[in-house]
This record gives sequence, structure tokens and C-alpha cells, in this order.
Amino acid sequence: MHAVRFAEYGDPSVLTVVETDKPVPGTGQVRVAVRAAGVNPFDAKVRSGAMRLGTLPRGLGAEVAGVVDALGEGVLDVAVGDAVAGWAVEGGYAECALMEVYAVKPEELDWAQAAALPVAGEAASRALRELAPRKGETLLVHGASGTVGAIATQLAIADGVSVIGTAGEANLDRVRELGAVPVVYGAGLADRVREVAPRGVDAVLDTAGHGALPDAIALRGGTTERIVTLADDAAGELGVRFSSGGQGARTPEVLRTLLDAQAHGRIVLPEPRLMSLANAAHAHAELESRGSGKIVLIP
Repeated sequence: MHAVRFAEYGDPSVLTVVETDKPVPGTGQVRVAVRAAGVNPFDAKVRSGAMRLGTLPRGLGAEVAGVVDALGEGVLDVAVGDAVAGWAVEGGYAECALMEVYAVKPEELDWAQAAALPVAGEAASRALRELAPRKGETLLVHGASGTVGAIATQLAIADGVSVIGTAGEANLDRVRELGAVPVVYGAGLADRVREVAPRGVDAVLDTAGHGALPDAIALRGGTTERIVTLADDAAGELGVRFSSGGQGARTPEVLRTLLDAQAHGRIVLPEPRLMSLANAAHAHAELESRGSGKIVLIP
């Protein structure tokens, strides 16, 4: 099979397509013929050496959608030929990949849509569980036009929560389309939020990491309770909770809920940009230069 690998840390040019053996599924794993693989900022951090995992050479890609073509011992919930989506064990940028956490792909979703959801969807739903916004409360979402922010916004609104979403000037219409009250980033943010929420906000989710945590604390009346960031490294010194996922947060139940919500229109995301597996290096260059818009690789 063909797969993207890198043998040294560096810029996107270190990514190359190589020919290698198909992986063999272990106990509890399935192997899929990959139809689509999501590209995420975390992948670029691993490739660059900002985060070093395991040994080199290695592959990249945590989220895939594809057709099951081999089963490991003990797998009873899917069969060869089933369409699934979820997290790759390692190396989703490939023609075949192993998976341990997966769910059957709803027929309403195409391959790219399904592959674009797991990482951002899990982050959004996890943060909402930690904040526990209730019907009738007001949630402030920093970065509401981004993928994670947009998912969190839509899930919260579906549960009867009022959402104020911050974004750049160019993305305010997108936030409004999601059903949130849009507020522009920048100096004076706290005052602008108070104008639309004079009684304050009940919880704050920061998905952007643009230094908005001091404003979040001020809007919460000086407390750090019910503030969660997914992106700001200053969280620790400010006493704000930094939410990080990991293997334990990835469950089939969460994935099924997210895929069902997407299939039935409760989560609507922009169509991802499609690139070939051979263009993985270009996809990473685009990711790092533009920083917006989901890219999905098609083997």
C-alpha cells in the first residue's frame, strides 16, 4: 500500500509517500481501506517536532473513514465491508489504516464529511461536558467560527443554551448563521460582550487561544469557574482549566452521537477541501499558512 511517512522532523517537505506493507490488525482492531483522512493542526505539531511521539520514521493522521477489510481477534461489532469512521491507531494518511475506536458511518454522510468530524467533534463535546451549560444559560464561545467552536456552538444551541460567539470581522456572518450572537475579537471584547449579555455569561469555552482568558475571567465576575480552554497555554498561570483529550476521551458512544448529529443536521460544517494523498505536504503547508478550513486527504 501507499502511505505518507516522515523520517525526520521539519517543514512539510519531510512528508513523502512510500510503499509499505499493509498493517495487520491486533486484538480489538480493524483494518480499513481508507476513503478519507482528516488533516489536523496536531499532525503538523508532530511533523515539525513540536510534539515528539514514538520513533521515526512514522506516519500521521488520527481520523479516517473507510471500509473494513480485515478484523482483529475479538471484533464482533462490525464485519468486513462495513463503512466506518473514527480514529486511526497511527498513520491515517494511507491507503489502509488500523482503528480501535470507530463507529458505523451513517449513509447520509459522505466519506470526507465523516473523516472531518472525530477530532474536532470529540474536543467540542468534551468541553461542553466539562462546562455543563444548561438550558436557558448563556455560553460564550471564543473562536465560534472555527471547526471546534462551530460544533460546540451548534450542540449547545440544540440543548437550549444561548450562545455568544466571538470571531474575526470576516467570520461574523458565519457565527450568526450558526444561531449565535456574533461579537468581534480584539480590544474591548469584554465590553462588547456585556452589551449583548448585560446579566453576564454562565460559562466560557475558549477554542481560539488568542489571549482572551483575562476577558473571560472578567466576564465571569473574577472567577475561573466554568471556564475551559482548548488552546491557550496561559491557562495554568491564570488558574483556568485546560481541557485535553487523549485515548480515554475517545469512545464509540461519543463518536456515534456526533456522527448521528451530523447526519441529521444538528451539526453542519463547511465542506472540507479535498487533496490527494500525494499532496500531503502541500496540505500541511496550506494548514500552517492559512490556518482555516478543513482539509481531507483522499487516497
